[in-house]
Amino acid sequence: MADSWLAVDMGMTNIDVILDLGDMRKMSMLRNQHQAASDQLRQALEAVSDDLSADVVVGVTGGRYRDLPDQVDGRQVQKVDEIQALGRGGLTLSGRDAGLVVSAGTGVAMVAARPSGVEHVTGSAVGGGTLLGLSKIILGTDDVVEIDRLALAGDASAVDIMLNEAVGGKVGRLPENANAVNLGKLDRENGFTRENLAAGLVRLVAQVIAVIAINASNSVEMEEIILVGHLMDLASIRREIDLVGEFYQRTFIVPPDPGFGTAAGVLSVLREENP
Repeated sequence: MADSWLAVDMGMTNIDVILDLGDMRKMSMLRNQHQAASDQLRQALEAVSDDLSADVVVGVTGGRYRDLPDQVDGRQVQKVDEIQALGRGGLTLSGRDAGLVVSAGTGVAMVAARPSGVEHVTGSAVGGGTLLGLSKIILGTDDVVEIDRLALAGDASAVDIMLNEAVGGKVGRLPENANAVNLGKLDRENGFTRENLAAGLVRLVAQVIAVIAINASNSVEMEEIILVGHLMDLASIRREIDLVGEFYQRTFIVPPDPGFGTAAGVLSVLREENP
């Protein structure tokens, strides 16, 4: 019987690691150095090397995990389907039986997770990578902590065209203080603060994800929307997504440790298949 399990999610930006020792869990987030898949796994193994037993069960998903050999440095590697890991991880962390699980990382994937299985629904190429790329160009930084701090101190309405400015009032269920055009004032005015620009960038990315998630959940007739991925670590992103929820009367569920959602799904598979 297995006494420890190592789950690794090799994301495009981060490598997430969960080591389950039975009576204790350790989680690590590592910066992906974009090495070969085997070297990415070695980076994860090295991060927890002091606690690894000889018979630890290793499971990997994400990125180029399919390129991994069956063994790395003498350790057997179990490859876990990323869509299955995402769905199971979202349900595990949130304590739900079913729901649309949204992985908001560098990119965005959305899956319908049910007791009967997990299926891919849709996604968005607008995600954390978009936020970092635009922030580097516009704000001069791709430091997520700084971006989050700036956005929380800023006002997106200073850079967005708002509904009350565009049409003089509300539209449908959207109130007049909702935005009509993301970053719409940037071609009209000058002198925007970094804080307001950051708030506008965060709102752009968060709104795209939230609106697509609502439409996707409706398409598969699911009320619960569960958000995981490291983009959800940012308070500014969560604030904007909650605002979309208010507009559309929908609640978004962000479980504890959302950035480790897919790795948690790998761990769930490992423990089930290697008790």
